[in-house]
This record gives sequence, C-alpha cells and structure tokens, in this order.
Amino acid sequence: MTLLTLNGSAQNAEKKEPATVGTIKHDYSVKIVRFADLEAVMKKNDDKLYVVNFWATWCRPCVMELPEFMEVNNAYRNNPRFKMILVSLDVAKEAETTVRAFLEKRKMDVDVYLLDDNKRMNEWIPAIDKNWSGAIPATVFYRNGEKVEFIENQIQKSELEQIINKYL
Repeated sequence: MTLLTLNGSAQNAEKKEPATVGTIKHDYSVKIVRFADLEAVMKKNDDKLYVVNFWATWCRPCVMELPEFMEVNNAYRNNPRFKMILVSLDVAKEAETTVRAFLEKRKMDVDVYLLDDNKRMNEWIPAIDKNWSGAIPATVFYRNGEKVEFIENQIQKSELEQIINKYL
C-alpha cells in the first residue's frame, strides 16, 4: 500500500481561540488523532450520515475539490442527520501552522482531524476500504456505524450531493 509519508508523533494540537468575523466565531482548530480515535467518531451509531474526506494541503486535487465540499457542508450543516469531517494527512507538526492557516484563509469552518498514525497505515487504509490504494482525495460515507459509500477520487459537487441525498 502506498499513501504518503507522515512524520511526527501524535500530540494534542494547542487549542486556539476561534477567529471572529463580525459577530460570528469560526473554529479553525485541528485535532491530532490516531486512527482508533478517528474511527470512533466516524462509526457512531447515531442516525447521522458522516461524510469523511481524506485530504492534504499539498494535494492539488484535494485542494481543488474542497471549495465544493464547503458549499455542500454549509448547505447541510444545520441538518441534525448530517456531519462532514475533513481528515488531513499533513504532518502533525504542521497542524497549527500550515493546516490551520489553510483553513483560515479559505474560511473552512468544519471539523478537521489530522491523522497521525503513519506507522499503521497499512492497517487503517484497508480498514477504511479494502480496495483503497491510499491515494487522496478519498471520501467515505458512514451511516449508523456502517460504510455506505467510498470514492477514491476527486468528487464533483453534484455527485457529492447525490450521495448525501441518497442516505439522508
């Protein structure tokens, strides 16, 4: 399996105060996690559709699809049965610098986890999907703890909305 090289040990990203724009506070924090912690979030059995996108700041196709993901997230974010999560595969030491700056610049107010579990990537990549090569972007959809769709490619907004509407 090939994915990328992640360096750095897992650590808790220092919690920064949310940025304020007008009277709206935006939280651009990045939570550094191991796969087991991420899996517990993704596979909650709470009748929500979890849209989990694996990406990195250095991945051009990832960066290209994220504005449409944010449009879709903004359209559905108030739906109690919907949750979007971005999983950065950047290096952990860049969580509060490169990744946070990327989120702030693009006003990406969404839950962001940085997966710092590179030593076990040959275990967690097939745990997401047995056919996943490890290439990004990749998006997985979970509902009630079960994977319902997996896409290993850039997704267009219309396809993303179609999949979401199918499972909401």
